[in-house]
Amino acid sequence: MTETERSGQNNDQGQEPTPNRLIGEVSPYLLQHARNPVGWYAWGEEAFAKAVMEDKPVFLSIGYATCHWCHVMERESFEDQEVAGILNAHFIPVKVDREERPDVDALYMTASQMLSGIGGWPLNVFLTPGKQPFFAMTYIPRERRFGNPGIIEILTEIGRLWSEERSRILSTAGTVTAQLSRETGKGRRIPRTVPDTAFDEILLRFDARDGGFGTAPKFPLPHLLLFLLRYSQLKGEERAISMVDKTLRSMARGGLYDQLGSGFHRYSTDSHWLVPHFEKMLYDQALHILAYTDAYQLTGNDWFGTIARDCLEYVLREMTAPEGGFFSAQDADTKGEEGGYYLWTKKEIEDLLDRETTAAACAAWHVTTAGNYLDPVTGERTGKNILHLTRDIPDLASGMGMSPGKLASLLATAQKTLLLARQVRVPPLTDDKILADWNGLMIAALARGARVLREDRYKQAAVKAAGFILSAMRDADGQLMHRYRDGRAGIPAQAADYSSLIFGLTELSMATFDPAWLAASLELQKSLDAEFWDPKNGGYFTTSGREADLIARQKEFYDGAIPSSNSVAFTNLLRLTMLTGDTSFEGRASELSRLYADHLAQSPAAYPFLLSGLCLLFGPSTKVVIAKGERGDTAEEMAFALNSKYLPFMVLLVKNSRNESTLTEVAPFTKEMSAIDQETAAYICSRHTCSTPVKGVPGLLASLGKGKGRE
Repeated sequence: MTETERSGQNNDQGQEPTPNRLIGEVSPYLLQHARNPVGWYAWGEEAFAKAVMEDKPVFLSIGYATCHWCHVMERESFEDQEVAGILNAHFIPVKVDREERPDVDALYMTASQMLSGIGGWPLNVFLTPGKQPFFAMTYIPRERRFGNPGIIEILTEIGRLWSEERSRILSTAGTVTAQLSRETGKGRRIPRTVPDTAFDEILLRFDARDGGFGTAPKFPLPHLLLFLLRYSQLKGEERAISMVDKTLRSMARGGLYDQLGSGFHRYSTDSHWLVPHFEKMLYDQALHILAYTDAYQLTGNDWFGTIARDCLEYVLREMTAPEGGFFSAQDADTKGEEGGYYLWTKKEIEDLLDRETTAAACAAWHVTTAGNYLDPVTGERTGKNILHLTRDIPDLASGMGMSPGKLASLLATAQKTLLLARQVRVPPLTDDKILADWNGLMIAALARGARVLREDRYKQAAVKAAGFILSAMRDADGQLMHRYRDGRAGIPAQAADYSSLIFGLTELSMATFDPAWLAASLELQKSLDAEFWDPKNGGYFTTSGREADLIARQKEFYDGAIPSSNSVAFTNLLRLTMLTGDTSFEGRASELSRLYADHLAQSPAAYPFLLSGLCLLFGPSTKVVIAKGERGDTAEEMAFALNSKYLPFMVLLVKNSRNESTLTEVAPFTKEMSAIDQETAAYICSRHTCSTPVKGVPGLLASLGKGKGRE
């Protein structure tokens, strides 16, 4: 028996299985597989050197700790002795946490789309010892189902092909690798009509009945909503606001939103937002908070502000590390059951609440004895319910013959009681690794929430998280790291870490009036430019030039569940020009935008975060510098007046005696801007021209135009 065959083998005495090589890893996902009988390797040269030495193909399996179907495949196949025996004997099995190595995941997800036309997790890809992909599938059952082969059949056939028809495999692998390595050249300049074309495409996909875009499974796409809000201001398009309003209302009423504990689940398996895929991801919370906060600014709808606030409270309560960073995710499964933590029978509710509160809760949240949750395998009703609001509170109250205030009070009581009872249940796993890029998005959400909702705790949490990442998530040379867990920072940062953190820090500088955060973002931008910029064709590579463990160095453009590093970088560069007056950032943004020309021509709505940046580029971009004085309206009052309005094309700087030296260093154009006759004054600059300073809130708002927002 070889070392590979022995690794992870279960013993026959019923004792705990012998750990495999993953036992020394940091990733919760890899540790979940550390006692499989499969002799897993982590991604690294050891695995591929072994593949070369033993002349075996590599079985690469990519997933993440809170992935439901990853759990299913582990239980069915990777804990199975027969499957493990085949993998260990004929392959080199490699496990990757896609959240630790998004570059590996993105590369082989692209290959999967080429090879099979599908993508998702778990992602299982067969590679040559040289890391070239030749066959890919997502979830694979142990046994044949509905005419599709099971994993044992697939492993057996791949093994036969490797022995008998290797030339076919190598030909496929070579073709796919060549495609992965193909470079995108510079295109033409992006026409100003692109946002219009994207809006028309989105309008066609809009679900007027349930909100959202497309059919089941339905993904929230909050960054698409952020674009629509900006487009509404760029073009005065009320239909854009209507689509956002309908979608935000429908999502927050549905099972997609945790009606008791707040926070959004990953996506809806149906088109009505009722049945979610129950995992909760940090990046989803951040992007939803940004969307609901912006919508609150624009519409003045207090409910949108409440949803944003409740989501922020959820993150601070359940997703925040003592050190200040934010955890990655919470699992969909509890004790092998997807969603079990969040589901309720009618009797459970009746046993916890009095009669009047029970009646209100069951009517409002549509709780029935039969239940509205179907068994995902049999399709039969389970008697369990996903809590969701069928209508807004005023409409529900009218139908129930009570005042909206009375119904809201009863539901608040029910929510508090049921949440306390739920916390006694076995909770879902929290993936407690801290990722720099996702934390950057969360810092942005907290900073914007602090500005709009006037809550200092959010600002303080953002400051603590930013300080933690900038100090603790560094290597010995001071380079930014991607992941932190158990007191250890690891994995060199990728372009997304830099771009998302820069985004968060620029938001934080505007929330705190502290230009030190802007200075930190400028330092990160220097590193991003030095390590990731492509001097030949433009754009940012996903990985730095120092990394050499991938077969192709790619660039990320498409805005999927998370905005791409290049889309975020584009907006950052435009805002850095506005905040500092340095036009070199604008020049780099222009070069970057040309790489998107062909992509946008095919499907512009697939790049919503970039589209938001284009709205900033094409719109009436404005920077406001408030110079604090001893008299008149305070700088804080003037800033609050601005933050009460939806001004998506504005950036804000505040100059005072404490920050003057730092501010003039990072934004030299502010050097001569000062209070007028000791009275606080605001300087309003459009593009590269500044107008005569104004005093007081009325003068400031008059100069900007009244704008939309809360009064």
